Amino acid sequence: MKQKGVKNVATNRQASHDYELLERFEAGLALTGREIKSVRANKVNLQRSFVQNRDGELWLMEAHISPYEHASHEKHEPTRPRKLLLHRREINKIIEALTTKGLTMVPTRLYLKDGLAKIEVALARGKKKYDKRAAMARRDSDRQVERALREKYR
Repeated sequence: MKQKGVKNVATNRQASHDYELLERFEAGLALTGREIKSVRANKVNLQRSFVQNRDGELWLMEAHISPYEHASHEKHEPTRPRKLLLHRREINKIIEALTTKGLTMVPTRLYLKDGLAKIEVALARGKKKYDKRAAMARRDSDRQVERALREKYR
């Protein structure tokens, strides 16, 4: 998805492999000055991160934003919890889904939109092992079909 003024910083491809992504939300991210500089330098890893409900607020946990190299002092904690900035009705909808439906919330990508750090989070349901194998088999067969079509029309 290419938009004007949008720069992808990090993606979590493992999330779409491990989870069935149901609904996506765009959230702002409360960062310090040093952290936003690291984000702009693409020093972010979302692989083990997740979203947690704490006292009616959503927090991004275990997202690794490397300390900014050129900071003079007081480096930040790389995996500290970071608050997600959403509208109250979105937060209430997400919290209700997390508590009643047995779903989880995973970050799928972090990007800069007009200079502001935004994170795309998705309500997700865990995939079973056989679902993952079926998805891999479908992907392989699609690749083989594409390859065959390319060879045929060369």
